[in-house]
Amino acid sequence: MCQNPSPSSSPNPNASPSEEEQSRDVKKQAQVQELARRLADGDAAARVQAARDIRKLARASAKARSAFAVAAVVQPLVSMLPSPDPEARESALLALLNLAVRNERNKDKIVKSGAVPHLIELLRSENSSLRELATAAVLTLSASPSNKPTITSSGAVPLLVQILISGSIQGKVDAVTALYNLSTCKESLNLALPVEAVKPLLTLLKDSKKYSKFAEKAAALLEIISKTGEGASSISEFDEGILTLVETIEEGSLLSTEYAVGVLLSLCRSCWVKYRELILNEGAIPGLLLLTVEGTDKAQRRARELLDLLRDNSRPKRVASENLETIVYDIATRVDGPVKAAETAKRLLQDMVKRNMELSMTRLQHRAASCTPKAPMT
Repeated sequence: MCQNPSPSSSPNPNASPSEEEQSRDVKKQAQVQELARRLADGDAAARVQAARDIRKLARASAKARSAFAVAAVVQPLVSMLPSPDPEARESALLALLNLAVRNERNKDKIVKSGAVPHLIELLRSENSSLRELATAAVLTLSASPSNKPTITSSGAVPLLVQILISGSIQGKVDAVTALYNLSTCKESLNLALPVEAVKPLLTLLKDSKKYSKFAEKAAALLEIISKTGEGASSISEFDEGILTLVETIEEGSLLSTEYAVGVLLSLCRSCWVKYRELILNEGAIPGLLLLTVEGTDKAQRRARELLDLLRDNSRPKRVASENLETIVYDIATRVDGPVKAAETAKRLLQDMVKRNMELSMTRLQHRAASCTPKAPMT
């Protein structure tokens, strides 16, 4: 005689969705508790395997990342980072890295659990794999605004620059993004970057798509470095360094063009005599003219100021009118297309004439003021 299966041996077909979800939550909680127990009480091999299991689950599910956001999981993983066993360090790093991805709560919890000093030591490691995993972890954690001051004050910046100089391509990309994240920290607006970062940054910018997010970050870091005299010299001395920035102005996104023109402007402000000809020789004028029309507000202001600085006021030398009209017409075509190009070019030329007259008037006023005799003292 057949017997009906007991209720406990099969799922209840009449269970409501909320009951099924409740059952899944209970299983997840049990899983978290079991992994936490193995991290706390297991031997070295059990802890490594638990870390690997956490990494696997965290990669697969955002809900799993949230479920593991408990001290019983995060703290033991952080405690494994200074382990003398490379396998333990790597498994803990990978687990923490996957817990932090797209989860702000986990990012903050990992830093508050004391991970940053251990990551700094791993950035100094002779093991290149661990160094680059630590770089990826710093990148991920630095995306959270609340973590930036802690990471910046930890001494991470020069170590990230070393990864930028000598790491793999992926390591260099991660280092650039991490440095960019730290540069946007309100508490460290005057972030100092070593001049040694110039060569790898310009190399990466030269080889990247100028409109990419990566190009934006590299150009932003170069702008920071360009504000020092040593940084400006290093940028100008790099083979095709200024040309790379001119190409970024011509081909870049709104942000990368803004940063690139900021670099050239910093150079020209720091030493007009030294850098003016170098910038002009790389054909910067057409890109700068285009930027005065279609850049961000800041980029337009910078482009206008740089164009003014690139003038040679010591000689009455002017661009031939037909050459200027050709340049402006080409820019107008790129901005508004061939149909409206003539109208746009006319407006651009009118704006240029107006600005030229305003500048001339300003110079005359300054000259008149300097020539006005002072009243005799009584």
